[in-house]
Amino acid sequence: MNDAPRDHGGGLDAAAMQYGGARSDWIDLSTGINPVPYAVGEFTQNDWSALPDAAAFDALTRAARGFWNVPEGAAILPAPGASALIARIPALSPCARVDIPKPTYNEHAAAFVAQGWQISDDAPSARVLVHPNNPDGRLWRAAEADSPLTIIDESFCDIAPEASLIHLAEREGTIILKSFGKFWGLAGVRLGFAIGDPKLIARLGDFIGPWAVSGPALRTGARALNDATWAEHTRARLGADATRLDALMRAHGANVVGGTSLFRLYDVGDAAAWQDKLAKSHIWSRVFPYSDNWLRLGLPAPDQWLRLSAALSAP
Repeated sequence: MNDAPRDHGGGLDAAAMQYGGARSDWIDLSTGINPVPYAVGEFTQNDWSALPDAAAFDALTRAARGFWNVPEGAAILPAPGASALIARIPALSPCARVDIPKPTYNEHAAAFVAQGWQISDDAPSARVLVHPNNPDGRLWRAAEADSPLTIIDESFCDIAPEASLIHLAEREGTIILKSFGKFWGLAGVRLGFAIGDPKLIARLGDFIGPWAVSGPALRTGARALNDATWAEHTRARLGADATRLDALMRAHGANVVGGTSLFRLYDVGDAAAWQDKLAKSHIWSRVFPYSDNWLRLGLPAPDQWLRLSAALSAP
């Protein structure tokens, strides 16, 4: 059984109840979502009023294939968020043992356990690799993606496309997950992708049914995935801001453990005390049930740096 609570970032409503202030008063650094989101642009009336047609899905999948350099032999399935895919993937194979190296994003283990799987690294028939890993940013090697059913969660990999394992996507038994909400900063759009073994992708498509992705999400996703210039500029900005955040945290006594350029992980000694201190300034951070020392911070928006600096300097 998975003994870790299913904790997540976010939860500003609960934080505001405890520490006061309206939701709009808070800076949420508890997630790894780009604080400068992609501009969604204009929509048509049909985006809202009509069932999405095949042309809209085709436009999105073509954009995805090009942006991620998806191998010709791999299939692509858009879905209403990566989490919707994570919940259904364990049903693709008979229950057995699945290896999910810890610490990592806990919804994978929860989904497999809910389907009756055993979490074990002893001769597993499935393996989940979060690449780069959340929360420490670990990158996995292709040789480690070697189970009959291999799930590679690349929800945060758009910050480092050169590290992607997308070339494995046409291999039998392999599924690579992509999340649209993180890098593009549009978590509310609820868009994700499963890319991989056509037989498995077809079955996942049967599980989620037709019209799983909304018209506005299809248009936004296609537009963003075709915007290579925005992606390039965004990677540069995120990298610079991650370096800036590390310098700020080090100046206040934190040690860098790892992370990505969308979130940073620090050893702060007493993570609960640090979270409490920041929360008193209405800045929400992420702590973990399995570590008393780790604090994770997302990147501040351009107009939030002074508030973070002042909160860290407060007595």
